[in-house]
Amino acid sequence: MKKSVWLLVLVLIVMASCNDDSSKQRAEQADNMNANKREIAEDAPSSEAKEHKGTKDVQYKVSNSWHIIPIDEEANEKVVLLTIDDAPDRYALEMAKTLHELEAGAIFFVNGMFLETEEKKKILKDIHDMGFLIGNHTYSHAFLPDLSKEEQKEEIVRVNDVVEEIIGERPAFFRAPNGANTDFTKQIADEEDMVLMNWVYGYDWEPEYQSQEALTEIMLNTPLLENGANLLMHDREWTAEALEDIVKGLRDKGFEIVDPALIQTKQ
Repeated sequence: MKKSVWLLVLVLIVMASCNDDSSKQRAEQADNMNANKREIAEDAPSSEAKEHKGTKDVQYKVSNSWHIIPIDEEANEKVVLLTIDDAPDRYALEMAKTLHELEAGAIFFVNGMFLETEEKKKILKDIHDMGFLIGNHTYSHAFLPDLSKEEQKEEIVRVNDVVEEIIGERPAFFRAPNGANTDFTKQIADEEDMVLMNWVYGYDWEPEYQSQEALTEIMLNTPLLENGANLLMHDREWTAEALEDIVKGLRDKGFEIVDPALIQTKQ
């Protein structure tokens, strides 16, 4: 009888030991799994990091004088911004290809009236797919101060809707035709999360500069060419012809063509 009791006790001790070892193993496995999860969590980007992955740090902003000025102390001050208005009329795609080959950024300000065919919509998408930002230049290039508030809003918001339909995003910059804003257009631009932008200089609409040579000469040698200059050009034949020489000439003078993606927006 005593032997049976002792045998039973021995079996119970062995079973307890096995259970204890199993518990320890399970605990160790759980600890290892938790440690692995922590390592994965630490290595994986946060949701915020994922959201901003691939985006560029903002280094500049548009000043009240329409210059592009650094907000990052390490940013290059000797930059210029290239902007192309009235796109995509006839030469915008050609100009975009020229700039892309030169690795020079620009903002193409579009008019909605040039986006009413599938061909022109594809051109705009091609320009955007090459990495260029798309800005709002109103639907019909109207002189906004002559319009009612309802008409002004239609001119601006309609373009944003069309552009978003084509490229999947709304413009972040607004430029009024002739630079003629009203208090109401400024309000609408703000409601649409767009930064107002005019320009520092441009010449290609003046008859005396409507040739490749004359336009190149004035764009590179005007006294208005300075740090942060915001250069206005248009979708025009002579401007398309002069564009490569203008870009190369600016660089020869030590100016960097600023990447518009580095400019502060409201979006």
